[in-house]
Amino acid sequence: MDGGVAVEGKRIVRVGTRRELGAEFPQAETREYGKAAITPGLVNVHSHLEITAMRGALDAVEDDFAAWLLRLNAIRTDLGEEGVLKGALLGAREGAAAGVTCFGDIGRLGRVGLEALKATGLRGIVFQETEFSPDNRTAKDDFLDLASRFERLKQEETELVRLALSPHSPYTVGSELFELLAQYSILNRIPLSIHAAESADEIELLAKGTGRFSAFYERANVEWASPFSTPIEYLERLGVLATRPLLAHCVRVTENDIERIAANGASVAHCPKSNAKFGHGAAPLEKLLDAGITVGLGSDSVASNNVCDLLEESRFAALTARNRGDSARFIAAKEIFECATLGGARALGLDGVIGSLEEGKEADLAVIDITQEAQNPVSDIYAALVFSSNARDVMATIVAGNEVYRRDGTDPRRAGDKLNGAI
Repeated sequence: MDGGVAVEGKRIVRVGTRRELGAEFPQAETREYGKAAITPGLVNVHSHLEITAMRGALDAVEDDFAAWLLRLNAIRTDLGEEGVLKGALLGAREGAAAGVTCFGDIGRLGRVGLEALKATGLRGIVFQETEFSPDNRTAKDDFLDLASRFERLKQEETELVRLALSPHSPYTVGSELFELLAQYSILNRIPLSIHAAESADEIELLAKGTGRFSAFYERANVEWASPFSTPIEYLERLGVLATRPLLAHCVRVTENDIERIAANGASVAHCPKSNAKFGHGAAPLEKLLDAGITVGLGSDSVASNNVCDLLEESRFAALTARNRGDSARFIAAKEIFECATLGGARALGLDGVIGSLEEGKEADLAVIDITQEAQNPVSDIYAALVFSSNARDVMATIVAGNEVYRRDGTDPRRAGDKLNGAI
C-alpha cells in the first residue's frame, strides 16, 4: 500500500503517496500500518451511550415497543447516575475501538454522554433529551426545566464535545413544548435531534389517536390530542422541521414525508439494525438519498442493537436497502460508506471539520486492517470495507491528531500519543 496522510497538530496537511509525503516532510515521524486502509473516522449519528449497561437486558420485551421503553426507564432509575456513567464509558470505548471518532449521542442524563466522550477523547454532539412530557398543561414548566439544565451543562462544552437538544419524539413531547423548543432552537442556533416515524404504534397514535400509546395516556391521565397526520407532517405543522433537525429512524415515511424532509433541509439518522431488531421495518434509504436528504448511520443503543459497529451497520444498511420490497435501486458500497463518514458529518453539521480526508480538516481517522483472509483479494476498497470488514479489523482510531485507540491493547491517551507527521 502506498498511500498516506500527513498530520500536523490536529489537522491534515497533505494526502498523497508515501514518496510524495516523504519528499515534502523528510523530518516527520512515520507511522507504518502495513496493508491497511486509512479512512475518515466513522461518524455514529445516533447513539444512546447512557443505556450501554442495559445491553441484552431488554431483549425479552422487544416485541412490545411501549413495554420496552417503560422497562428501560425503570432499569435506568435502578442503576443510578454512577451505574449509567460506567456503562457509558464502556460504550464510548467500544465505539473508539470500532473506528468511531464522533458520536451524535442522545441522553436523558446529558452529563453522562458528555463525560464519557470527554474521558475517551472522542468528538461528539450530546443531545440533552426531554423528560416524558406529552401533556400541554406542563409545557412551560417542562421547557424552563430543560432549558435550565441545558444551559448549565453547556458551560462544560469543549472544543471536541458540544451540546444540543433532543425533544424525544412526537408521541412523548406535547405540541406546545415542541413549539417552544423550535423557537429556542432557531433563536439560539441549537441543533435538535428527534426520534420520528419509527414504529407502527407511533403511526397509529398520530394518525388515528388509537393504540397502545393512546391507552397508556388514558390510564395515566395525560392530556394529549392526536394531530391525525403523519409524524413528519405534524413536525412541519409545529415549525419543528424549520429547525432542520436530525430525524432518527424515519422507517415509516410516505413519499410526501420525504418531500417535506428534503424541502426543510432536515437530515436523517438511519439505524437499520436497531429497526430490524425491533421488527419496525426498513427505512427507504435510497429514496431519502435520491431526494437529496443528508443521511448518516447510527447504531442506536446497544440495548436495541447489542453492538456499536459502524462497519457492520454499513453492510447491513446496504443489504437491507437492496432487499426491501419497494427498493428503487441498489445502494453501492461507496455510497453507504460515505453515509458512515461524510454523510454523518453533514448530518451533525460538522462536514466543514471532519468526514473526509482533505487538507485543512481535522485529523479524525480510522485505520482498518485489510490483511484478513475473509477480505482478500481486495478488488474494490469500498466493497472490502463495507462487505468484508467489521470493528475487529480496526487497528487505530485518531481524533484531532490524537490516537485514542490502538489494537495492540495499549492506552495511547495515557501516553499522550500525538500524530505529528506522515502516516
